[in-house]
Amino acid sequence: MKPAIWDVHCHFPRNWEDPDSQDHGKALDERADALREAGVVKASLLMGGRFGLSYEEGLEWSKRHPDLFVPSAVVDPEELGYRDIKKLSEQGYKGLKMIGVRRAYDDYKYFPVYAAAEELGMPILMHMGVIGGGVDYAITHPRRDPRAAESMARMEKMGRMQGRDVSATRMRPFHMDTIANNFPRLKMIGAHMGGTGNYDEAASVTRWRHNVFLDMSGGDTIERHAVERRLVKHEIGVEKLTWGSDCNNDEIAQHVVNLEGIFEQVGLTDDEANRIRWANAAEIFGFETPVMAAE
Repeated sequence: MKPAIWDVHCHFPRNWEDPDSQDHGKALDERADALREAGVVKASLLMGGRFGLSYEEGLEWSKRHPDLFVPSAVVDPEELGYRDIKKLSEQGYKGLKMIGVRRAYDDYKYFPVYAAAEELGMPILMHMGVIGGGVDYAITHPRRDPRAAESMARMEKMGRMQGRDVSATRMRPFHMDTIANNFPRLKMIGAHMGGTGNYDEAASVTRWRHNVFLDMSGGDTIERHAVERRLVKHEIGVEKLTWGSDCNNDEIAQHVVNLEGIFEQVGLTDDEANRIRWANAAEIFGFETPVMAAE
């Protein structure tokens, strides 16, 4: 029997090239099959807002697999406030996701969202650093890789090479420090271990802020850095890490294999590995009760 895994970073599947043609039921069933095959028993399903389906539609679709999916709403704090977050909670959403914000995460304008999330016990997954997608120039280039050239052409066709008001400097781990100091009971998960270029910031914040955590999604580069830069267990405690897929169906199982490889290379005990796979996320989302050490 495979060890249980909680995926904190699972997007509702979407056909970005032709979203209107997607069979949502079929796409979600295929996502569920891929997750279960990899050993995932709970997945925070990120949906609604700027990303395709309405919040109401997303909730209905998630009910196809109620044992697996934990509804999490993608929210824009520029547009939503305290009452909106409360309504999402009343509808059945258990967590939130933020990305591509127009101000720094710790801007005072966004504080009503954090106040509501803290009060309602809704963890927030926050994208950290540069937004990826398309061609990863650290490992390839369209001039020498046909697949990269195809990917670049596809992005051009989809209109994703146009200007957009997005900045990695608005989505930094240190912003979670400001938020944590103002909302100490709000649980936050910084995606991608803080993002490449931000590991030291992420380690610093998780070191001292009780309810700030990180996920290990982001692909091969971040998985390699987790070991080479001695992030897991050495710079970032195992109680502060969760796992997320944030990838296509055909990549999920391999990233679980990579995760187990990280555990082996770092030398984690079974209990430490279980914290990253499952226990930390289960406690963050209130499915399990944290047990502190006795005197």
